[in-house]
Amino acid sequence: MRDVRTAPRLGRILEVTYTVPDLEAIEAAYTRWLGYRVVERGAVGDALARDWDAPALVGRPQLVLAPRVGESVSLRFVAEPLAAGWRALTTFGWNVSEIVVERVDMLAGQLAGSPFRIIGGPASLGRFPMIRAMQAVGPAGECLYFTEVGAGSGLDLARAQAPVGRVFIVVAGGPDVRRMFDTYASFANEIDPPVSTRVQVISDAHALPADTLHAHGLVKLGCGSLIELDEYPRGATPRAEAPGCLPPGMAVVSFEVADRVGSALLRGAAGERIRLVGANHGD
Repeated sequence: MRDVRTAPRLGRILEVTYTVPDLEAIEAAYTRWLGYRVVERGAVGDALARDWDAPALVGRPQLVLAPRVGESVSLRFVAEPLAAGWRALTTFGWNVSEIVVERVDMLAGQLAGSPFRIIGGPASLGRFPMIRAMQAVGPAGECLYFTEVGAGSGLDLARAQAPVGRVFIVVAGGPDVRRMFDTYASFANEIDPPVSTRVQVISDAHALPADTLHAHGLVKLGCGSLIELDEYPRGATPRAEAPGCLPPGMAVVSFEVADRVGSALLRGAAGERIRLVGANHGD
């Protein structure tokens, strides 16, 4: 049994890393339609590739984006031709970045005709009608949830500081949600055990009836952020990856761990790469 007094604690989300086939398409889509800004471009360095356990990516072109203003969670995109054709929600590992926004209904209208294809229109959450969310797929097959958090929910969730704000929830999918929690059991974070509810976008991705139930639970990070762990239906598969590379699509999530020195990489039960970064670590 873990001792929460001495166990490390996963802190805020620092960065989400994707491998994508076309960096120019990503930059055009995120800067024009989401208002994100470029904070870095260049090539993947030795230290970062080592942190990812992906030595073959040294020298690959990369692009780092962040919200226009407010709390910064970086989205890092690395050029990878093998990522072409990746579809979120169908393979194990990291699958969804959830981004807090000011007005989700307004954003839905603004994204009409954009590279972001809405797969679930704005809707209020049943238990928390002050929270409205929609789901979309971006130009590289990445799944994004856009969520407006209104007052009065009583939940520790981020509030938008820009029209399109930061990633505040990251979602991994695997074949056995309870086993997925084993990876996070050594941390002091509070968890919400799995429950089963309808998740329309998962059902749609697997051609299942709308009333299919899917198990999912939460790891609470503080700072208004969460990790969501989802159990995927039969038919979902492990994500193939080339030797020395990252998996296609949503590949790594980096978290701050206050009492760490340097960085380390964990691999979750679903294959998700979890990068632990000390508070004073620099890339």
